[in-house]
Amino acid sequence: MSVTRIFLGLCLAAFLLPAFAEEKFKVCADPLNPPYSTKNKDGFENKIAELFAKELGQKVEYTWFAQRIGFIRNTLTAPVNDWDVDSDKFKCDIVMGVPAGYDLTLTTAPYYKSTYVLLIAKGRGWDDIKDAAQLTELPLQRQEALKIAMFDRGPGTTWLQKNGLLDQGIPYQSMSGDSENNTAMQIDKDFKAKKIDMVILWGPMAAYVSAQSPKNSYIMIPMKSTPGIKFDFAMAMGVRNGDKARKAQLDKLIATKADKIQAIIAGYNIPLLPITKEAVHDED
Repeated sequence: MSVTRIFLGLCLAAFLLPAFAEEKFKVCADPLNPPYSTKNKDGFENKIAELFAKELGQKVEYTWFAQRIGFIRNTLTAPVNDWDVDSDKFKCDIVMGVPAGYDLTLTTAPYYKSTYVLLIAKGRGWDDIKDAAQLTELPLQRQEALKIAMFDRGPGTTWLQKNGLLDQGIPYQSMSGDSENNTAMQIDKDFKAKKIDMVILWGPMAAYVSAQSPKNSYIMIPMKSTPGIKFDFAMAMGVRNGDKARKAQLDKLIATKADKIQAIIAGYNIPLLPITKEAVHDED
């Protein structure tokens, strides 16, 4: 075989190779964040990622990092090689769950909307509570007996403060940095240990806590947004700012696979609200 033919063969192989290279659906995710994502890939975000990757003929590849301050900087916008800050190759391309309109990413159309709920353990003297407002109307002696989890940030704490119940709050950190328990897991353990009797918790987390106990162990009361406190949020997927092609691709999948997405989420018993026009507008 002549040198020319060998050279042409190598050039042809180099040209064809990218076409056969396996493409990746590169997800930025927390390895211990049920019910969203886990290294076992049994969270609902894991399953939606698998659905989308299959539709695109790709394979899901994860960059794992704890969901805390610096998550986006260390995943979505981090170059593959830390030293190459000018690189256009990044560790991962998609965050499967961010609030619609999140300012650190370009966000897709929202694909579900949930709300914070008041989650109450049954059989501890609070089964008569049917609305969060009842807590503010309790006799002082009953109010002083409240054991309600209170986070360092979030609308639940704002609600407790507005209604004069901060003294009854048992403090928790929103991002503990615990390598063995995420927030929902810790709340579940403390409910079972009777350290707390109730919590105002984000819907997906409340659904996870409820699922760890026998059916009907909890009362789940949706919190209603008011002009001063917002409890309901539409959730979208996040890509790097400027990555409009990937956003458009994901938007199409969110629209065409809406039924399957909702079926996945329904399997986790997450309290859902209709996605309103306002929520769609928020992400623009």
